[in-house]
Amino acid sequence: MATFNWVVTQTEYNIQPVEMDGAIVTVHWSCDASEESEGTMYNRSSYGTCSFSPDPSDPSYIAFADVTMQDCLDWCFGSGVDKDAIEASLAANIEAQKNPTQASGVPW
Repeated sequence: MATFNWVVTQTEYNIQPVEMDGAIVTVHWSCDASEESEGTMYNRSSYGTCSFSPDPSDPSYIAFADVTMQDCLDWCFGSGVDKDAIEASLAANIEAQKNPTQASGVPW
């Protein structure tokens, strides 16, 4: 069974105007999947971005210094990044590597 590691690789945030200083507007994420089978390690990854329009007056707003990676991932999952579908796709890709249906080469 594949294991999945979700990380935020980068954020983009406002520095102007002052009232929006530190408001994260884009999160760059990746999900790395890996599985060892019969001594072989299989890996696949997916990368994406998610954009936001933060509102510092919203009670749920989190200041830049207090934002965690999990906060960013939760925002992405709540904004259309389908965690389950991405993990299923990566797992299927690993299964296809383990059990290929095609090969390449020449018969001579």
